[in-house]
Amino acid sequence: MSVVMAEAGAGMGIFSILWIVVLFGLMYFMMIRPQKKEQKRIAAMLADMEVGDAVVTTGGFYGVVIDITDEDAIVEFGNNKNCRIPMKKAAIAEVEKAEDANA
Repeated sequence: MSVVMAEAGAGMGIFSILWIVVLFGLMYFMMIRPQKKEQKRIAAMLADMEVGDAVVTTGGFYGVVIDITDEDAIVEFGNNKNCRIPMKKAAIAEVEKAEDANA
């Protein structure tokens, strides 16, 4: 009788491990993979940003990029040409290309 119980227990152990592996696989495809995709999209958007592009900051401010360095961008806000604020590129949420903004 104990041999039958031992064989049944081993089968249940493999099933439990397989169930955990399937759950981790689903979690990867549902959560981690889309997040990495979004990070790549944002990195590409910031890398393609050019002077003259219209941007929206994470705070919701609209402006135009007037200068770009490796990690920072100087953005001009509103119609007042004296309102130029340096900010990190990470603070930029959306970029609209200059030719798209004029159309």
